Amino acid sequence: MENIELINIWKEQNVKIEKTLTINKLLLKETIGRKAESTLNGLVKLKTAGIVAFVFYLLILGYALFYAISNYSSASNYFIVSVSAIALINIKGFADYIKHLAWTKNINYDGSIMEIQKQLSKLQLSIIDHAKIMCLQFPFFTTFYLSDNWFPQNVGLPYIIFQIILTGSFVYFSFWLYKNHKPENLNKKWFRNLIAGSGGKSVEKAIEFYREIEEFEKKNG
Repeated sequence: MENIELINIWKEQNVKIEKTLTINKLLLKETIGRKAESTLNGLVKLKTAGIVAFVFYLLILGYALFYAISNYSSASNYFIVSVSAIALINIKGFADYIKHLAWTKNINYDGSIMEIQKQLSKLQLSIIDHAKIMCLQFPFFTTFYLSDNWFPQNVGLPYIIFQIILTGSFVYFSFWLYKNHKPENLNKKWFRNLIAGSGGKSVEKAIEFYREIEEFEKKNG
């Protein structure tokens, strides 16, 4: 009889412990959800401000292109090609910001942890891809001011060499950045700082919050 009573007491205590762990997990999830939502509110503000900035920037680029094409001369060739490339890349960036804002707002913090983590990882990868594409515009900022009227025929060899080195350096730098924008570099501080301006820091914080739940489950599993 004593053994049966001990087993029953043990079972009751085990049930209480499981209930406590379940409640603690739910409370932890709720707390983490609030912290993640608060962190991602910063991302929402960043993307909203970025969308507005993109609109004004694209309008300026569009007007400049319209003016150059309307008053076309061969002297504008460098400008038209360079600004067109910059505009196309920024249109992609604009679309990315809208997509990121929509994805962030659609996260259901009451949903399953796995689904939230999946959404955050998807958002993080998209931010990396966005920053990767934006790097491709850098070389065009070294060519838009050139003109067929004076380059290269009316400048000295030193300036030609300078221009080649300048543009070549930006091409190499742009390619290096493009190649190194990958998830494998998220453990490197310089890379996290690089994508922070696109919202990478906020998403990384939210992901870290949900890792706390994984740690809790491991310790109490």
